Amino acid sequence: MNYQVCYEIMMQKLTNELPNYLTYHNASHTQFVIETSLHLADCEGITNSDEVTILKTAALFHDSGFLISSQDHETHSCALANQYLADSGYTKNQIQRICQMIMATKLPQSPFDPLSNILCDADLNYLGTKDYHRIARNLEAEYRHDKKIGGTDNWVKMQIQFLETHQYHTTSARRLYQDQKQSSLNELYDMNQSNQEPTQKWTSIIIDGLVILVGVFMAALALKGFLVPNHFFDGGITGISLLIHELTHANLAIIMFLFNLPFIIISYFSVSKSFAYKTLYAAVLLGLFLTFGPTVNFTTDKLLISIFGGAFLGLGVGIVMRAGGALDGIEVLALYTLKKTSFTITEIILGINMLIFGVAAFSFGIETALYSVLTYFCATQTIDYVIEGIQAYLGVTIVSGNSEGVKHVLVENLGRGITVYKGERGYLPGKFDQHSDCDIIFTVITRLELRKLRNVVHSLDKNAFIFVSSIKEADGGILKRINKH
Repeated sequence: MNYQVCYEIMMQKLTNELPNYLTYHNASHTQFVIETSLHLADCEGITNSDEVTILKTAALFHDSGFLISSQDHETHSCALANQYLADSGYTKNQIQRICQMIMATKLPQSPFDPLSNILCDADLNYLGTKDYHRIARNLEAEYRHDKKIGGTDNWVKMQIQFLETHQYHTTSARRLYQDQKQSSLNELYDMNQSNQEPTQKWTSIIIDGLVILVGVFMAALALKGFLVPNHFFDGGITGISLLIHELTHANLAIIMFLFNLPFIIISYFSVSKSFAYKTLYAAVLLGLFLTFGPTVNFTTDKLLISIFGGAFLGLGVGIVMRAGGALDGIEVLALYTLKKTSFTITEIILGINMLIFGVAAFSFGIETALYSVLTYFCATQTIDYVIEGIQAYLGVTIVSGNSEGVKHVLVENLGRGITVYKGERGYLPGKFDQHSDCDIIFTVITRLELRKLRNVVHSLDKNAFIFVSSIKEADGGILKRINKH
């Protein structure tokens, strides 16, 4: 494989023949992707010289199709690769693999092996660098030339949606670029807020403020009407505050505010300014409700206290989260600690809550601690329901012999977006040698649409294999964003 000859030819063509308006997809970008691919390959432990050559060749040709047209440029890139690589000592199989890697960079990316993972990450590596905004402006200039976007706010919204849905495929890229990408995304959130029309901006602020007010009222109702009068606890910062209140009889409102304040400050830098302001507003409101609101003991039945106290508290916390804020700094703490330790967020939160309930058991008895665990469980389940709602998303994978019919029905009749993977079906016991190529279809639907989808697919292919999985969060495409921070 004579890579050097191809490199000199293609870099010369990219430098001299690409139109000037291509301020992003140019020779510099190609050089950048080649160098980043080699760096990621080294980080991923890929040392085989032939594999490295295939990788950097795919990086060299991945945007060469812009020499022909910006429309479907990946296909044109493969045509150029076929044209030049055959004369440079590349085998037919190597050229085919390089073309498959190039096609994998087409958005949405679809890498299929370690080399294509690296190439896809290198192609979008800039999302996680400090040069993101400068490079993104170059891409914006191209889009404006092609009249693909309107005002600045449209571009910012496009970038927010893209960064939210993008995921790096290699462990090395996630380690090197993920934190900076999140930082750039937070800056885009703030830019989007500042780009709103004054009337639209204030309307949004007022609506969010009223929603947070309702959520805080629900949480205060749970605390003043169920948990505090009966000496019950919850998890997280709320649980710590209730525990200290019971042990020291200090003012609960002040304790909760002081405990949440550091996490509000952390969120200002690690999440977004908007999220921090809304969380501060919610914390102040809760303090006022707890200070001036009456304490009313609705029931002394411990089971009812646990269930309804947890449900009202979860309802309040969930509503505030829907408005883009938070009532409990525990998740901010978990995210911050995650960067300093090898523990997952779930493990960190579980460890903190085990400590809270352990102290509660030691100080107030096992029964109180167990009922408090039930309160926490009810609260978390209610939060999940409020955040996800009945419209919770499901990922559906379909393997069918009538894949063309299934694809048509999903898109045209059900109005869903789909992703298609190339695969094989067959390999049954006793018939291992019988297999064939097929399209594996993936789509995201709501829980309410599942039965309809099953019926439609089975009407086309009663032997279709359908695999359903839960999705905690879904953004982009035709889906509506729920969580605003």
